Amino acid sequence: MKKLIYAVNRLTLILAVGLLFTPFIPANTGEFGHFGPSGVLRAAGLVFFAFIGFDAVSTAAQEAKNPKRDMPIGIIGSLAACTVLYVLFSHVLTGIVPYMELGSAAPVADAINRTNYTWLRPAIKLAIVAGYTSVILVMLLGQSRVFFSMSRDGLLPKLFSDVHPKFRTPWRSNLLFMVLTGLLGGLAPIQQLGEATSIGTLFAFVLVCGGIMIMRKTHPELARPFRTPWVPLVPVLGILFNFALMLGLGWTNWARLFGWMAIGMLIYFNYSRKRSVTHNLP
Repeated sequence: MKKLIYAVNRLTLILAVGLLFTPFIPANTGEFGHFGPSGVLRAAGLVFFAFIGFDAVSTAAQEAKNPKRDMPIGIIGSLAACTVLYVLFSHVLTGIVPYMELGSAAPVADAINRTNYTWLRPAIKLAIVAGYTSVILVMLLGQSRVFFSMSRDGLLPKLFSDVHPKFRTPWRSNLLFMVLTGLLGGLAPIQQLGEATSIGTLFAFVLVCGGIMIMRKTHPELARPFRTPWVPLVPVLGILFNFALMLGLGWTNWARLFGWMAIGMLIYFNYSRKRSVTHNLP
C-alpha cells in the first residue's frame, strides 16, 4: 500500500510540474488566441463541437426504456470516458508530429504517415472515415428528434413530425437534413462550419442553464425525472464557463450567431408563436 501511495504521489507531482512547465504551453505571440492561456481558451471553444454527441444522447430520451436512469449514465459516463481518451489522443498526436505542423485539414492522417507502420496507414484512415460516418448519423438522428419535438409543439410545420408508417421514425425530417447537411458539408468552408457549430452549441447550453433556474422558480411543481443538483450554483457556473469559451471565438462567429438568431426570431414570431401548443393553453 505504501508503494502504491508513493507511486500515485510521484505521478501527481510529475503531472503538476509538467503542466506548469512553460514550454508545455507555448508563449503567446502578442495576439489573442495565438498560443498562451488565451490560445488554450480559443482552442477549447473551437473544438467544442466534438462534444455535441453527448448532448445528442438526451434527444433520444423518448426512445429509451428507462430514461430517468439511462440518460444520466449515458451522458456522464460517455463524457468522462471520451474526455480522457481525447486528452491521451492529443498527447500522443503531438508526440508524433510537432504542434506547429498540425494545422492541416487531416492531422491524424498526416501523423500516421510519419510512422514506420505502413500497413497501419490505410486502416487508420478507413477508421477515420467510419468514425466520421457514425458521428454524422448520430448528429442527424439527434437533430431530427429535436425538430420532431418542436413540430409536435406547433413551433415547426407538421413535416418534421411525420412518422414513417413502418419504421416509426421522422423520415421526412431525416431526408431534409440529409440534403441540407450534405450541401453545407460539400460547399461551405469546414473551419467556419465548425466554429459556427461550436458557438451555437455553447449559446444553447447557456440558455439551458438559464432555463433551469427560471423553471425552478416559475414551475416548481413539474415532475422532474432528473433534477440538476446544487441549483443555482451549477447553472451559474455553466453559464460562466460557456460564455468564457464563446468569448475566445472572435467577433466573426458572434456575428454569425446573431445573424442566425435573427432568422430564428423571424420564424418564431411570424409562424411558431401563433401555432404553439403551449402558447394556446388556457
